[in-house]
Amino acid sequence: MDDENNLLHFLDDTPSSHYRKTWDGYSSQNDGDDQSDTSDADPSNARDRLETLLNQPANKFCADCGTPDPKWAALPFGAFICIKCSGTHRSLGVHISKVISVNLDEWTDEEVNCLANSGGNATVNTKYEAFLPENYKKPRQDFATEDRAIFIRKKYELQQFVTNPQFACPLHKHGAEKRHNQQHSGSKHGTFRNSWMKKESENKGVKKMMDVGMVEFVGLIKVDIIRGTDLAVRDVMSSDPYVMIILGHQSMKTKVIKNTLNPIWNERLMLSIPDPVPPLKVLVFDKDTFTSDDRMGEAEVDIQPLISAAREYQSSIITESTQICTFLASENSILAKDSIISIVGGKVEQEIALRLQNVEHGELEIKLECVPLNQ
Repeated sequence: MDDENNLLHFLDDTPSSHYRKTWDGYSSQNDGDDQSDTSDADPSNARDRLETLLNQPANKFCADCGTPDPKWAALPFGAFICIKCSGTHRSLGVHISKVISVNLDEWTDEEVNCLANSGGNATVNTKYEAFLPENYKKPRQDFATEDRAIFIRKKYELQQFVTNPQFACPLHKHGAEKRHNQQHSGSKHGTFRNSWMKKESENKGVKKMMDVGMVEFVGLIKVDIIRGTDLAVRDVMSSDPYVMIILGHQSMKTKVIKNTLNPIWNERLMLSIPDPVPPLKVLVFDKDTFTSDDRMGEAEVDIQPLISAAREYQSSIITESTQICTFLASENSILAKDSIISIVGGKVEQEIALRLQNVEHGELEIKLECVPLNQ
């Protein structure tokens, strides 16, 4: 009976179920409140509570590498982390770790509640590093990205330090017995083939993790997907478009806008900028229910000029809107109109109207903002 209970606990404590249970708990609390409380929520109150949490002693250092003054948070774990560790957290996927900037994002009461109820970095590390081996070198702020990524994945995604490794999980025990019986009942050739195939699959998984983990990040890019114009028809009379952006190994997508060829998203997506800097790929799709989504055009954007401008003007005291450089549109370029990199409110931004490629017609308006690593 104890083995059965332990097995159920193991199956119900995966990172995905942890994320789901945590957010479901906060959602159920909010559902029980009066709806007028939500509409009258004071954003400044959430900000004040966030600053109070950030000033707690344990929260003044990154939960994963100890870097002082962390400006990012990983939900639903409730950990304050530095910008370097945030890149690895973001690569885990939002179903495991949702990364939010302390300064760049607008916080909701629900998100602040998640941080407050988690207990902060001290409680997070007490749980997720409970059985960290004594000889294991936890990353420091000067550690390579590869070492940092391996630790973060073990800590949060695989949760290898949550339970005592001396206690065998019933799931692993039953699985080992099953494989043992299969090996003795099957042919030697079949056993060799299955073991080889399993080993090859494990090696591919490790290689993929290492490829992502060894990426260095130089900053963040915020991508505002504004609107599409005269997009292509992919259904009978219209389309259900959404936008996906890809930068290196990372990808994010907008919500689907139903039944329109001129959608308005006004949605912000954010990705880490890897080094070397690849082009930003922008793809538009038509959402289908029973078949694969149809392509509605694509474009590639060179973000290197924006990054260079952000680095050059990151310490600028310019307060008025100032144009830095202009890229002229032409019939053969992906620009539907001239694109300008400018300083607006102390931020380096670029507005771009893209002429979608490999499609009959369609344009997409986006706005980019680059945040260098040291910000």
